[in-house]
Amino acid sequence: MATTKLLLADLVSGVNHVPSSYIRPISDRPNLHDVQLSDGSIPLIDLQGLYGPNHSDIIKEIGQACRNDGFFQVYIYIYIYVCFMFIIPLISHLLTYNITFGSERMKNYSDDPAKSVRLSTSFNVKTEKVSNWRDFLRLHCYPLEEYVNEWPSDPPSFRKDVAEYCTSARGLVLRLLEAISESLGLERSYIDKALNKHGQHMALNYYPPCPQPELTYGLPGHTDPNLITVLLQDDVPGLQVLRNGKWVAVNPIPNTFVVNIGDQIQVLSNDRYKSVIHRAVVNRNKERISIPTFYCPSPDAMIGPAEELIDKDHPAIYRTFSYSEYYQKFWNRGLATETCFDMFKASAT
Repeated sequence: MATTKLLLADLVSGVNHVPSSYIRPISDRPNLHDVQLSDGSIPLIDLQGLYGPNHSDIIKEIGQACRNDGFFQVYIYIYIYVCFMFIIPLISHLLTYNITFGSERMKNYSDDPAKSVRLSTSFNVKTEKVSNWRDFLRLHCYPLEEYVNEWPSDPPSFRKDVAEYCTSARGLVLRLLEAISESLGLERSYIDKALNKHGQHMALNYYPPCPQPELTYGLPGHTDPNLITVLLQDDVPGLQVLRNGKWVAVNPIPNTFVVNIGDQIQVLSNDRYKSVIHRAVVNRNKERISIPTFYCPSPDAMIGPAEELIDKDHPAIYRTFSYSEYYQKFWNRGLATETCFDMFKASAT
């Protein structure tokens, strides 16, 4: 029924208190007073010389960031900057002024994670005991020609502009995957080939202002189940990363992307690189928009530690599995647990 398909933005206008269904138990609240500022501790990597004389130095930087941090930031250069200039205002229009999506809401609203276009709220409303302070539109976007005509057509420029952004973001991801492969001592094309046909999704996240941000999350702590995530965000802080048992705020730096390693790279690297727990908190006075691009294997791709990274001193930590199996378990578990690595350890078979 249409009346049940509510977004958070429908509920919070003029609200002075967080509804009870969004309030976390005392033991599971953000403790915002205890969050550290990043102060440059999240590596910022200049990719401009990746294919030039500084190649080996940049590969080393990327390897160190993947090994020690699981997160790093990269500058946006001209090949993607034009898309960057248009995407935030476009998404702001779509998710705020046109938050109801007009006549397209009924078509796009869904709780089914398999749908290629999905408007929804929180994370998994079917299984959650406490909701998250977020609305989102999730789009499949590779191969682009298979999905673009399913996307919203309002505003009229949405499909064209977002398609250009997705294509540019994919180009960046493929460069990063080559560099990550090389930093592991693997062939540059190793990760590319491991993905089978590849998959790419993006989420357009809208976090409305929250009257009591200390009681709830935009998204609680979790790792990403995919391969690698490239995040474009507006100028409102919200992303936080768990480092050495402390939450660190990754505040936005203009003209940069935040990149984080997903679970599948941790598996492929046989735990040399880490998929790091992160979360999204919300703001009392300001809405926040974030646009993560999730790059992943195709559902039938078989994932396991690279044979070149297995020896007597480094036995295989994970069993081989299909990406569809991994994602299904992640979805069913939801964000009540931070990771689902334990279900795929070689010792568990």
